[in-house]
Order: sequence, then structure tokens, then C-alpha cells
Amino acid sequence: MPGQSKKDVHFKQMFELKSGSKTYGSMDTSYDSSRQNTLSQDHEEWESYGVSQSSTESRPDPHNPHPESSGIFPRESSAHNTHHSVHSDKLTYFRDGRRKIDYVLVCEYSPLGSRSLSSSSHGSTSEKKQVKYENWRSTFMSNLVRAGLHMEKEVIQTVNKKCVSFTKIHAPWPVLCQYAEELNMRAPLQANVNPVLNWSEKLLKSLRIPNLMAQNVPNKPPDYFKGPFKRSKIHKYVGSDNTDTFFSNAERIRIVYEIVSTGVYGEKKKGEVGVDRLVEEGVFLSAFPLHDGSYHVPKDYSDPLNARQVLYEYWARWGRWYKYQPLSHIREYFGEKIAIYFAWLGFYTGWLLPAAIVGLLVFLYGVATMNTNQVAHEICTIGESITMCPLCDKELGCGYWKLSDICGYAKISYLFDHPGTVFYAVFVSFWAVTFLEYWKRKSASLAHYWDVMGFKDEMERPRPEFAARAPFQKINPVTGVNEPSFPKSLRKTRIVAGMGLVFLMISLVFIFILAVIIYRVLVSIPLFQNSALRSFASTVASVSGAVVNLFLIMTMSILYEKLALRLTSWEMHRTQTEFDDSLTFKVFIFQFVNYYSSIFYIAFFKGRFVGCPGNYSKIWSLRNEDCRTGGCLIELAQQLAVIMIGKQFFNNVKEVGVPKVMAWFQRKKVQLSKSHLKTRWEKDNHLPLNKGLFEEYLEMVLQFGFITIFVAAFPLAPLFALLNNWVEIRLDAQKFLCQTRRVVAERAENIGIWFKILDMLAHLAVISNGCLISFTSDFLPKLLYQYEHNWSLVGYVNFTLSHSPNGTMSQQCRYKGLRDNQGNFTPFFWKLLALQFAFVIIFEHVVFGICRLIDVLVPDIPEGLEFKIKRERYLAKQALQDSETIINVATGLVELPTKYSRMVLDLTAELGGLSSPRDNILPRANPNTHKLLSGQSGSTASTTSSTTVVTEVKPVLKPRLTRKSATCDDLSSKDKEDADKISRTRTRSAKSDRRSS
Repeated sequence: MPGQSKKDVHFKQMFELKSGSKTYGSMDTSYDSSRQNTLSQDHEEWESYGVSQSSTESRPDPHNPHPESSGIFPRESSAHNTHHSVHSDKLTYFRDGRRKIDYVLVCEYSPLGSRSLSSSSHGSTSEKKQVKYENWRSTFMSNLVRAGLHMEKEVIQTVNKKCVSFTKIHAPWPVLCQYAEELNMRAPLQANVNPVLNWSEKLLKSLRIPNLMAQNVPNKPPDYFKGPFKRSKIHKYVGSDNTDTFFSNAERIRIVYEIVSTGVYGEKKKGEVGVDRLVEEGVFLSAFPLHDGSYHVPKDYSDPLNARQVLYEYWARWGRWYKYQPLSHIREYFGEKIAIYFAWLGFYTGWLLPAAIVGLLVFLYGVATMNTNQVAHEICTIGESITMCPLCDKELGCGYWKLSDICGYAKISYLFDHPGTVFYAVFVSFWAVTFLEYWKRKSASLAHYWDVMGFKDEMERPRPEFAARAPFQKINPVTGVNEPSFPKSLRKTRIVAGMGLVFLMISLVFIFILAVIIYRVLVSIPLFQNSALRSFASTVASVSGAVVNLFLIMTMSILYEKLALRLTSWEMHRTQTEFDDSLTFKVFIFQFVNYYSSIFYIAFFKGRFVGCPGNYSKIWSLRNEDCRTGGCLIELAQQLAVIMIGKQFFNNVKEVGVPKVMAWFQRKKVQLSKSHLKTRWEKDNHLPLNKGLFEEYLEMVLQFGFITIFVAAFPLAPLFALLNNWVEIRLDAQKFLCQTRRVVAERAENIGIWFKILDMLAHLAVISNGCLISFTSDFLPKLLYQYEHNWSLVGYVNFTLSHSPNGTMSQQCRYKGLRDNQGNFTPFFWKLLALQFAFVIIFEHVVFGICRLIDVLVPDIPEGLEFKIKRERYLAKQALQDSETIINVATGLVELPTKYSRMVLDLTAELGGLSSPRDNILPRANPNTHKLLSGQSGSTASTTSSTTVVTEVKPVLKPRLTRKSATCDDLSSKDKEDADKISRTRTRSAKSDRRSS
């Protein structure tokens, strides 16, 4: 192929070699013997791409009968050495059993399609595309090898005679150290023996009550005081003598993902960078880290549990629903971003418990005092003598009816409209604000405990889709790299156009609400015409309308999420954070209107614009809906219950069923049956891709709105939310752990933009509950009537019913409204209106004022945490500062007079030498430093010069800087005396500093 060297072509042919293939369903394996004859030559070719063979990770094992199996791409495995019965953890390592698989790349090709790369250039379009994909794959793989990654390939054959290649990737110790420093990872300096307890553990422990929620989870990750990772100070860190366990699996995955995400496969200026775009283009079928073996634990299992089994047994199983979540284990396995979500979900669920208990007590209070309801008693007794005006025009068949027909409805409405609900609305307003304040404290503690406090991804790379579609190139002012670019003015134009489409969809929601209103009117008319069903007409119409509304809401929700995703992609946001924020804003705005608009209509608009007999307000010849005697609060409770509980049921069914359906499609995609999946990488490739946390956060945030904004109408909402969340935690745990591929561990300090949305909902809840109490419930009308007329509410029903104006109806009838015989509002109405507005203003100011006081009294960072932060900074400074100046001088970053050189070299020797592999000159290199950097363990490593160390790791690392080193030859006796004097002075100064501290 033009422009390619002979070595590059040989690399492509070697990578796409199809000779070793295995067929599922039998133990027969076809193997090309010519592959074994040329393997040593292939291995030399890999060495020429920059992979050192001096490292123990790639050195052949003398006990291995196939020395070539320790190379970067060993020969394809036979069925016997792949499917042998071993513990599942063994299947997460290379065949040598020592190098852990950190990442897997999967691609599919036709065995005959890549025999000759050059001969395909004149073929069809699909053949040319295949050749281009092969070129991209080979270039990408060679760049990963140059970065120092180790690889091993497995090839299987599918039922349609195509080959699926699994490339297993391992990051050796020098690569991990280099990128850990570049990614600003933190390393352990000293063990922290103080246990971290939550408030319930502390309370139960102080009361000496057995804690049934506690559990002893094995393999708990230790807690350390940590500092920034520096290769030059590797000997300062706890556990640095064990290169296999120093970095956790999540940290290894994060490092490898950083490498494969920045690997170039084409023209960098066109954004042809990273494995994500290769997967999006179809060059690779998938790319993912492996789970730590199987999550299933057999009954006769005696081996130690792997991390996945520990999480399943002590977290994801349904039997653990009442136990504390092992957050440290979750963070160790999935990373901080996933762990902070489950921490927030568990914290939120725990805080739901007091809200649910108080709400249940308020509801039971309503049940206990139902028989003392004077309003319901009057409706059921004197209602026989009160004739009510028709609910619709005579042409539609509506007639006069008796007030006693709604006796049962009036009794039930008391359960949701009594003085207890007013107290509960105030309680939940304070509960929501206090919950968010204490979550800020919890979040700060977790951020410090997980070493992500102050974390910010300042160097976020462009999204693969953005890089592929961006029409321009621009130099990044921060990195100086030429990156794909998109004009801001054009992006703003697209955002405005997208928001126009969003408002169009919101208008469609309002049209559906109007359709549901008309539906309720049409359903209630025939029911009211039947005297036997008249008592249930309003309930049937309200509940059935809520079900229809729920169906429309769920349908619109699914359609809009797809539309919002396309709109956000069309807006061409550069980074994933910008993309997520824009998508979150659009989806939440729409879902807020979609889910809450019908509830807002019933709460604040229904029954407000009805008119009076002879002057009714109409829409399309249909009279506006009116609230029944007793208020609209019970209809609001019915609407809220149907939408909230129905939505939760639908989402739980979706979370159980969708992963199974997606797994079936994924299995069909690679043409494999479930019984044929033998190895860990095949099983994980069979799992569907995890879609992240967006839908999980959105579901919980909408639930938070249900239980706060409208809680005055439905005190049982927190109880149903609590029951749902107990199920939700296990469903989400099983989805992340068992039903989807493992996610790449990401860092996060908090829940991000979702906290701002929760804070906005909490403030909106204060205003909403104040308006519900004032305008929707009968609390203030009854209170004003008690103050002006009768404290026992006797005659209240008759007082609130007005007479139809003369000459407007065929007979005299009554209707709900504070009007006189001419249809004008009475003075009582205007007094009530003034009281309602005054109550909203006073309620809002008092609650917000107390909330601000809570904000001041409850610090965002606990006092004990501030001490821990200062302690950790002190330890990091003490552990690292003593050698900082010495190392800089020894490497030439800082030059001192010659007379100080001897002292610097002596102190350097005491520190164990310089361990940074990037240094060109290492004075008095410590053999242990060489052992750590080359990945060896044990005490038998031979002493090697510093130059040898650099030679061995040179292909893995970035270009070194030339540094000047001080020598010992120029020291005179006077210089030595001066150096000794300075050394004694530094020692006295250090002792003085320790005494003062």
C-alpha cells in the first residue's frame, strides 16, 4: 500500500492473522503450524516498535513450554488452554497468570477479507472501507504498543464463519507510574486508623443498641492519608514494594482508558483519536474493562471471594435491602462517580424514613378523626334538602342533583385535607432544606475520604462525535494542540433553534392536558346521569383521566429523550461535560412540564375560572371543570398517586427487562449463543453497554419533586418513595454489577448539576406548599369562618354554597362559590383572598428565613473533617518536602554552588536514590528503585546502574529532558567543612520545627 513501510505492512498482517481459530461446541481446534515457525521473527518485529524485553512483564518464562506466549501478541490459544476449569479470577489474567487484563478491544472481520491488504484497493466500496478500518486498527495498536502497553489476542469463529478478535491489554508498572503522576492521582502515605461512622452507627453505638444494619464486609479497602503521586518519591508510599496491588483495579482501568482514549489511529488534526471514536465508527465492536470474574458464588465454594462476588453477596442481593451499602467497596470497583451516586441514593433513602413515618402518622390522624368532620357530617345530613345546579348544560343531558349524593366523596376527601396536612407541608419544607444541607456535609466527607476534594477535569478531551463531525481546526490555547473546532456563533444559533423545538414539545404537552380535561368532562357526564353511580362519578373520571395522562406522559417522555439526544448532538458541544449539562437542562425542563403540568393544573387552576349560573366560562361549548364540594385536594392526591406510583412501577419493570433484551440483541450481534460463552471477555462482551447515571438521577430528582412540591395533598408520597428506593438500590446495583459491562472508573467530587436542580425544587416546594394551603385546601376558609362566625364550623357548608341568580335556571339551585344573589363576590371572598395572599407571603418568608438560619448553623464541612484535611496536608508536606529540593538539585532542575554538592549527594543516598525513570543521570541509584520500576518483586534483584534503568523503560516513557548533575570531584576540604556545617544546621532546624509543631 502506498506510503507504508514493509514493517507496517507486516504489522497489519500479523495483527489480522487468522490462522489460529477455534470453534465453539467442540474441543477441536484448527491451528496453522507455520504461525509457530515465524512467531519468534514476529516477536522481534514487536520489539522494533518500542517494547522493551528487559522488563519482567514481557520476559519469557523459563518454565513455559511456549516461550512465545509471553510476547505482546502470543499465538492464538487452543480450546484446551482457554477453556480449562479454573477459578474465574484466573480468566482475568494473561495466559502467564501474572499480567492482569486491564482492558479488552473487540473487532470482527472476515477470514478471507484481510489476506491481501493491497489487492483490495481496487475492490468494492465495502472492501475499501474494510481496508481503511484495518489500517486504522493497525496504526492504533502500534501506537498503544509504543505507549508501553502489553497485549494478547484471542480469536474465535462465529456461526456465520466470521472471526471475532479479543485483544487483551495490560499496563506494566512503569506505564502505571508515569500516567498516575500525569493524572494527578494520589498515593497512600500513612494508614488512618480512625473508623468512619455514619450518624446512625454513632447513635446506636452511644445507646448500646445492636445495629442490625451493620455488616462485616470482607476485603475492606484500607483508609490512608494520601498525597500526590510522584515517581521520584515512590519509596515514600505505603505498599510501593508490591507492584501488583499498589494501584487498585479501578485506578489501572482509569490509566489504561486514558491511554486508549488518546491513542492516534489516523490524522490527529482531523480528530482521529481515541478508542471511543473507533467504536462509534465500527472499527471495533466494543471496548471495555473486565469484571473481576463471576458474581455467582456456588454453595460448595471455598476460595476467597473476588471483588465482584463480595459486592453481590453484601450489596446487590435482595436479602441485603436493610444493610448499609459497602461504599468503599463500590468506590474501589466502580470509581468515585458511581459510588457518589449510590452514596447519595442511600443517604436520600435514609432521610426518607422520618418523612415517611411522619406522613403515615398524619394520614392515620385523618383516619382517626374522620368521624369528627363537621363538613362531611353536614353534607350527609342536610344535603338531602339541598338541590345542586347541573354540572353541564342541559343539552348534554345533565340534571339537578342532591348534595348528599357526594357524601362518601366528602368523607374520603377529609383524609387529605385536614389540619395535619398543613403541619406536614411545613415539616417537609424544612425537611427538604435540611436534607440538602446535611448532604453537603456528607458529600464533603466522602470527597475527602475518597481523595477527590477539589477535583476538576481541566483537560477534558473533545467528544469523539464532535471530533468526527467538526468542520474546522483550531489550536487549543491551553494545550497548544490543533483540535477540531466548531464556531460558537453557529452553536448558539443551533441552541436557540433547539430550544424552539423544546417549547414546541412543551406546547404539545399542554394540548394533551387539555385533551385529558375534555376526557374527564365527557366521562363524568354519563356517570352523573346515573343516580347509582353519581357518588363515584368524580372519582372514576379523575382516576381514569390520571391513567390516560400517565400513558401520554410515558410516551412523550420516551420520544422526547430521543429527540433531546439528537438535538444536543446537533448543537455540537465540544466536551462530554458540556454535552451532559445541555442534555440535562433540556430533558429536565421538558420532564418537569410533562410530569407536573397536570398536577399544577388541578392544584392551582381547576375550579378557579368556572363562573356562575347564567355566566359560565366555556371551552368549545364545554363548561370548565369545577371542584366538588370539599375542594380539589382529593383529586390532586389521586392524580399524584397514579402518576408517581405508576411511573415508579414502569421504571422498575424497564430496569429489569431492558438489560435482558439488550443482552439478547448483543448476543445476536456477535452470532453467539449464551451456552457458548466460556471466557470472561466473551461473557462481558455479551453484556450490554452501561448507559451511565443520567436516567437514574433524573428518576430520583423527579421523585424528589413529587414528595416535596405537592406533599400537602398526598402525605403518603414519601412512604411510597421509600419503598421504591429500597427496590431501586438493589435494581441499580444488579444492573451495574451483573447485567451490564463494567464501566470505566471516573472521578467526581459530588453529584454535579443535579444538586442545583434539587435545591431549586426544594425552594419551589416552599412556595408550592404555601399556595396549596392557601388556595387549594379549605384550611384558610374554615379558619376565617371560625373566626368570624362559628368556631365549631356548624353551618359552614350552607355558608359556602351560593344561590343561583334569579332567572338563570329553570328552578332555584345551589352552587359552590362565595357570591350573592346577583352573582357578585361577597365581602367574605375578598377578606379570604387577602388572607390567602398574606399567608403565602408570611409562610414563604418564615420558612426561607429559618432555612437560611439552618444553612448558617450547619457548616458545609464538619469540624472533624477540617482537622483531618489539615492533618493530611501536614503529613503530605512532611513526607515529601524533605526530598523535594534534594531531588531537584540532583537532577539539575536547581543548581547550587559546588561546595553544597557533597551534602546533596549524601542526603540523596540516604533517601534511597532517585526513582524517576525520566531522569537522565541518577546519582547512586538504589537497586530497589530499579526493581520497582521494572516491575520485579522480591529481594533477589541484582544491582543495576541508573543508566540501565533508563534504557529498559525508555520505549515506554515520553522524551526525557537533559538535566545537569552535580559531581563530587570538585569538592575541596574547605567545601566539605562548609557542607557538614550546613548539614548540622539543617538538622537543628528540623528538630526545632518538630518541637514547635
